[in-house]
Amino acid sequence: MKKSIWVFLLLTTGFAGVAQNNRDRALTAYLRPAVFSLTMVMVHDVVNPPAASRYYAYVMLGAYDLVSQHNRSLIRPNGFVRNYPFGAAAGDSGYDYRIAAAWSILETGKVMLPSGFMLQEEEKKFLQLLKKEKWPQAVIDRSLAAGKQATDKVVAWSKGDNYSLLSAKLRYTPLKKDSTWYPTPPGYIEAVEPNWRIIRPMIVDSSDQFMPPPLAHFSTDTTSEFWRLAKEVYTISKDTGERAAYEKAIAGFWDCNPFAIQTSGHMMIGNKKISPGGHWMDVAAIAAGVRGLDFDHTVEAQTLVAVTLMDAFICCWDEKYRSNRVRPETFINRHIDVRWQPYLQTPPFPEYTSGHSVISTASAEVLSYLFGPRLDYTDNTEQLWDIQPRSFHSFREAAEEAAISRLYGGIHYRDGVVSGQVQGKAIGQYIVERLKRAGVQPLGPPRGPASGSGH
Repeated sequence: MKKSIWVFLLLTTGFAGVAQNNRDRALTAYLRPAVFSLTMVMVHDVVNPPAASRYYAYVMLGAYDLVSQHNRSLIRPNGFVRNYPFGAAAGDSGYDYRIAAAWSILETGKVMLPSGFMLQEEEKKFLQLLKKEKWPQAVIDRSLAAGKQATDKVVAWSKGDNYSLLSAKLRYTPLKKDSTWYPTPPGYIEAVEPNWRIIRPMIVDSSDQFMPPPLAHFSTDTTSEFWRLAKEVYTISKDTGERAAYEKAIAGFWDCNPFAIQTSGHMMIGNKKISPGGHWMDVAAIAAGVRGLDFDHTVEAQTLVAVTLMDAFICCWDEKYRSNRVRPETFINRHIDVRWQPYLQTPPFPEYTSGHSVISTASAEVLSYLFGPRLDYTDNTEQLWDIQPRSFHSFREAAEEAAISRLYGGIHYRDGVVSGQVQGKAIGQYIVERLKRAGVQPLGPPRGPASGSGH
């Protein structure tokens, strides 16, 4: 009789363990599609790159706050985020913090994004997943309530970052000078976020903390450095054969233009795509899957990339509207070839420094600290837009390609790219040092099979 009871207990304990492992894997695998669902709402809303980075930061901070309350090996957000409100550690109230964290991601997006209501369908899918994995309803209910509390906390804190003050600023009027930025065809879209420098940073001290090297002095003299930079953009656009195909493939992969306009006669068609920050958020998710990270550390990796993106955009945009430099398309049309068009559509903001160079390099520094200097991964983020995946051996290799893509695409001068890398590396290294001082540890060696491999 005793032996039968012992066998029964072994079997039931084993089944319970298998069920829990399945639940763990299901919740971890869900994180990438959860964040990508936010990305798709931003694509629908044509959220500009700096604003998108802000949404990612707050969405992930709410989730990370919950996770770090329960995993004592993780540093609470107030340990590295400036002025983040410290909350008392949550007690054992019968909820699962991972369910709560995933729910907070969706709820925060639903509250903050202009078309956040679209996430209701994603929330239904998540609840179906929980029921499929046979989570007790009482645990689900308590977890959703905890997730909503985390959302309320981070949304309340977001209201103090000066975002609401942007609408009160005077409308930006471009200067009609040969050296300064002016709206470009085909949409002649007005300047994006000219006052973004006033947004409260997450980790860096101020928007002007990381000044890039001085830009080349504007000149129409054909012997000047600036003319040489402009002529290089023009010459690269004339490349043919295998070299041109290689350059265009790179430019297209890293395009990340939230709203590219195509013209056909008198008709204009807008193509909505992912933002640069959205691309790097997905790279973080891909890396977590390749490394086989658990739920907690996957949330950690994406949160640290999100706050890095937000700070990098703040610093980059501070410089863009300080230097206010003319785009290659405008200069080349005026002084070299009136009919010339870049391969990529010129974004609606000043040229210096290259935003993709800044945020990609900064993100790569943080990811390299977390995952190590080498990680082989395949980036399939852009497959939804019929862009073939590209494989990389490191985040820095990917960031290098993202940066040079702006020159290949005809939308940046070389010094805008290189100086953007200098600025981005300084931002990324500063953030890594702050994370180290706070006690944030690298993510260590591989932990098992990949998870979260699809959207």
